[in-house]
Amino acid sequence: MTDTVSIMADQWSDLGPAESLSRKALQQIVVGRTRVALSFVDGRFGAVSGVCNHAGGPLGEGRLDGEYITCPWHGWKFHCRTGQGEPGFESDQVPRYDVEVRDGHVWVNLTPATGRHKQPHEPHPLARPVERQPGPVRVVGISTTNMNEALPRVSTSDLLLRTAMAHAEQLGLESRMIRLSTLKFRSCEGYYSISAHACTWPCSITQMDESDQMDQVYEAIVHWADVVVIATPIRWGSASALYYKMVERLNCVQNQITIRNRELIKNKVAAMIITGGQDNVQAVAGQLLGFFAEIGCTFPPFPYIAHSRGWTAEDMERNVAEVSGSQDLHDAARALTERAVHAAQHLIAATSHDPLSRGGRKAHRLSPPPEPSVD
Repeated sequence: MTDTVSIMADQWSDLGPAESLSRKALQQIVVGRTRVALSFVDGRFGAVSGVCNHAGGPLGEGRLDGEYITCPWHGWKFHCRTGQGEPGFESDQVPRYDVEVRDGHVWVNLTPATGRHKQPHEPHPLARPVERQPGPVRVVGISTTNMNEALPRVSTSDLLLRTAMAHAEQLGLESRMIRLSTLKFRSCEGYYSISAHACTWPCSITQMDESDQMDQVYEAIVHWADVVVIATPIRWGSASALYYKMVERLNCVQNQITIRNRELIKNKVAAMIITGGQDNVQAVAGQLLGFFAEIGCTFPPFPYIAHSRGWTAEDMERNVAEVSGSQDLHDAARALTERAVHAAQHLIAATSHDPLSRGGRKAHRLSPPPEPSVD
């Protein structure tokens, strides 16, 4: 919990009794407009800025790892008394404040003894401006079917997605296919649950973990594609687990609208292919349409195609044969591609983009976090 105290004119401020303050190894204290991470380690008080260099996270609400404060948002570390970064990153430092114990009270001098210094970091490639490059319409197909890659099986949603992608190529368009089952990417780790501002773009996980391959999905959807075709099987009445794993990580795209009024996705079209052995097609389609609408996509007329054998036909061997041999379904996949491409062409040709009209959750503007500055 954050406490607030009054600041004295000479910049020395009485934070309170040392006996009570020493009961917490780390705490965030607000003095006027200054946030202080106050620590008590090995019988000594330390005070550094409570604003992390990375994204403004509250250092005093983090945890101690030896003598280093770990930011609760993304794990950046600073020494609890010097403010220097962890070994190897010492020059990435937050301001430190002089601390004294007088007559049983802890006093801190809010004139920083050292300044803030940010070690230069190359921006992440995904952080570049979102600008459509010249060229034909670009179509990305995303397969969310999970399977054992060492023992692959036939997926009906994959079959129709491959038909859709092949038709895009026949139309002279650029196309890519992303199969989520071949990517190694971490699940969303709930940074938004810590603070809306802790859910960053690019995704915090992508910035911290070079081996995380969700960057391929971000690159395709945000920077490359004009049309996104998502294919999913129905699993117990819902979209696939890999679909949900992907869209949870796409929350950082939607969250930029909430916290920055920034649209990463403009003039892009989404379409869906849904197949399965049980019904509930409309509910699965509604969930997909709702999410992709929230991140900024638009839709062609009749934005999805679907096929289901239903409860009375749990003969999935026949299901594969039925989809494989159905001229109607494959023609429908081609027609879906054409509708989506035509919609994208109209959007690309538009000379203007209406300003964002905030609604729902996004209608409530959030106060920005404290910006790290030269203290």
